[in-house]
Formats: sequence, C-alpha cells, structure tokens
Amino acid sequence: MNTLIQLRSGELRSHEPMSRHVSWRAGGAARYLYRPVDRADFISFLRQQPQESPILVFGLGSNLLVRDGGVEATVIQMHGALKHVVWESDRCLKVEAGVAAPKVARMVARAGRSGGEFLAGIPGTMGGALAMNAGCYGAETWSFVSAVETVDRQGRVYRRQPDDYHIGYRSVRLKETLGVQEEWFVAAWLCFPPGDASQASAQIRSLLARRVADQPLNLPNAGSVFRNPPGDYAARLIEACGLKGLRKGGAEVSLKHSNFIVNREHATARDIESLMAEVQARVWARYGVSLHPEVCIVGEPG
Repeated sequence: MNTLIQLRSGELRSHEPMSRHVSWRAGGAARYLYRPVDRADFISFLRQQPQESPILVFGLGSNLLVRDGGVEATVIQMHGALKHVVWESDRCLKVEAGVAAPKVARMVARAGRSGGEFLAGIPGTMGGALAMNAGCYGAETWSFVSAVETVDRQGRVYRRQPDDYHIGYRSVRLKETLGVQEEWFVAAWLCFPPGDASQASAQIRSLLARRVADQPLNLPNAGSVFRNPPGDYAARLIEACGLKGLRKGGAEVSLKHSNFIVNREHATARDIESLMAEVQARVWARYGVSLHPEVCIVGEPG
C-alpha cells in the first residue's frame, strides 16, 4: 500500500509506483521515494541514510525503466527541488541538477550566448544530462562544463573539474585515481560563447519543430533507446531490419522513429525490456552489431 509520510522538509512515500514518475509510464514501485525541497534538504536526507541502503537519484524519469518487481532502494527525485539557475558571469551560469535542460537552453539563448540550443531537445534534468553526457543534434553536455558540484552519501560536497572524469559518448565516470566513491551531481557551471539571441531562439524553435516531426511525442517513451554504434546510427540499423511497428505486449517500436520504443497500450516494463532484447538480437543476427542501451534499467523482474 502506498503511504505518504510528511517530513519537516521533504516528502517521503513508501511503495510508490514509479510508473507515475517515469516517461514510459510503466514499471514497479520504489521501496521509498523522497522528494526534497532544496539542496540543503537533499544533503541532509543523504546523511541520514544507512550505509547499506541503496540509493537511486533521478530527475524527470525520461531515461529510466524500473522493472515490474520494483526497486528495493530509496529513490530521490531531484526535479522540483534543486531548481536554481543563475548567471555568475557574462558567459557562465551555475545550474542545479534538478533544472530541466530546455529551461537552460532558453536562458542561454535569451542572454545572447550560443551553443546551448541542443539542450532544448533533451527531455530531462541537468543532473541526468551530466551523468550520461546527454547530447543531440551534434552537441554534448560536457562540452560546456567548466566545473561540477557533487555530494557523497555522508553529505560531503566536492567541486570537481572535467579532468576528474572519463568522459565519452553517453558516458561519464569518475577517475579511479580519485577513489571509488558514490557521488551525485548537485550543480554545474556551464560556459557558452557569445552569440545572437534572435538566432539562438530561432535555432531552438527549429530544433523543437524537428523533434515534433521526427519523434513520437504523443505516446509515452524514453527517447532514444540505444546508443549509436561507432560510425552508424541505431535507428538506421533497426529500420533496415524491418522492425518498425514490432510489438511485445503493449510496447512497440515506433513507426515514426525506429530508435524509440513507445508504450502503445498499457505496456509493462517486461514488455519494453523484451522488445529491446528482440531488437538487439535481430540487429546482431543481420549486421553483427551490438546495440547497447542508452536508457537505464533498474529493479527486479515482476
């Protein structure tokens, strides 16, 4: 049974259905879900968690699949909590992890800076964008990062530089020389070169129009499901295998964009994951190419 516990600061729910919080609208429940009110509350809550208790931090749930058996972890939702963004100089802004990426794109454009337009096409928070080096339309998040702020389970805050990480295509990992630490992004300093406000805004409108035209935004989805293999595109390979429209239960390979899986009709997480596996198997059988998920899959099978 879902239970709401109102704390002095944030809100804690037990047995919370994650289908309410992920863009696929599918999946099981979290043992606990906490929604902090701000940065200080988030850090305070982390300090209170037992060392052995697993923690999952997420934003808008636009890149997350929770299996039907749910997740035995304390899940913390950043969106709506870490929401501050401010210009700290004429070219750099500090943005907290719960801020939606499209909001940053608009702020950068209005300030007459260029390069941030691609963020309008990322349907998630900046914390998620930092964690996976999210990108689209030829640009990536970490190309504009000058520093980040992170926090560990003990509530200790670190300011780290890009050189502290192994950064690759849809991949960000703290270097081994800094020790094995469990850290979460709290904020980032992003810097953008001068540009033209009207041109940047026009580019955002163009990118959004392209997104509407190319992507199945009318159905629950999690964006691109698979990473592009070197020198190719996952969507091209999937479409070449004739997999558009392929279904497993209520999940379907989108007829509009073959690297999207949509929740066509009350799909379960199992439907979605099974369809992903079928796509991977068919692409491998025909082309000998391994497609690796871009989405994060967590939890236990139902």
